[in-house]
Amino acid sequence: MELKDKFGRKISYLRLAVTDRCNLRCQYCMPSQGIDIVDRKELLSYKEMYRITRILSELGVNKVRLTGGEPFVRKDFVNFLESLSFNDKLNEINITTNGALISNHIDKLEELKINAINLSIDSLKREKFAQITRRDVFENVYDTFEKLEKSNLNLKLNVVVQSGFNTDEIIDFVELSKDKNIAVRFIEEMPFNGKGQRIMEDEWNFNKILNHIKENYPKIEQVSSSKSSTSVNFKIPNYKGNFGIIPAFTRTICNDCNRIRITATGMFKNCLFDGGVFNIRDFIRNGASDEELKELFIKTVHNKPENGFIAEENRGNDVSESMSTIGG
Repeated sequence: MELKDKFGRKISYLRLAVTDRCNLRCQYCMPSQGIDIVDRKELLSYKEMYRITRILSELGVNKVRLTGGEPFVRKDFVNFLESLSFNDKLNEINITTNGALISNHIDKLEELKINAINLSIDSLKREKFAQITRRDVFENVYDTFEKLEKSNLNLKLNVVVQSGFNTDEIIDFVELSKDKNIAVRFIEEMPFNGKGQRIMEDEWNFNKILNHIKENYPKIEQVSSSKSSTSVNFKIPNYKGNFGIIPAFTRTICNDCNRIRITATGMFKNCLFDGGVFNIRDFIRNGASDEELKELFIKTVHNKPENGFIAEENRGNDVSESMSTIGG
């Protein structure tokens, strides 16, 4: 038994949000007053998350990315990572974090054989960072960045390209890859900030970002990536690291999608752009057996939409969710 959709795509990658809470208030992710966080009872317990992951791994899911909100906000998250690392069917356990709370955990993460950390950092300037995140934690995050870069964890920087805010720093981020063995990932801005789409004065899509970089570097080499990679990756000759662009909103990466998402409250999403298919938490708490959950996953994945545009069309016009709720 394996997870396959009707387009023949095999699902091997789970993005699991461990919380909807976050210690930052990034403009593109949530409103300044925050979001209505759910009652703790509504969140999946670690035990439920472990069970879901184990069942999915028996169906061929071998890579898990843990997201939030901010995963390190949730108490005992590192203990959960430890239990997850005992699942020998998982080849990769990755984490997306804003880095503000993890500097004391880096040694432990190396010990647990966490594969990669994606660090969200949208500006290299303290004032601008505070403006974007509405919190003054830049020094802390940059310190984490330097520690992670020296660790044996694979490090990617996630940079959401925000029109009118940080487009003047794109080249500064590319330059970080000169002497550091990192992967910088520029991400097209998404509309999910919890109050509908932010008005953008200029659309910085994949092509615009790439052309802007090409204007500054005479030679750029495309780097081969795995078929299901979300980013198209490039390298400046003789630079230690690389950079890539993720067409998150223009969605030119859907054809080879191998991902599913589960939100912190247990909503199963075949696609970032769908409204959620069913709530696993309720099935578990109503006594569903492992076999019943397997059947449910197989049946649901079979109906995965062909791409994000179809998923969005099916859900209607509601994009008032926050990326923190969805699991950024």
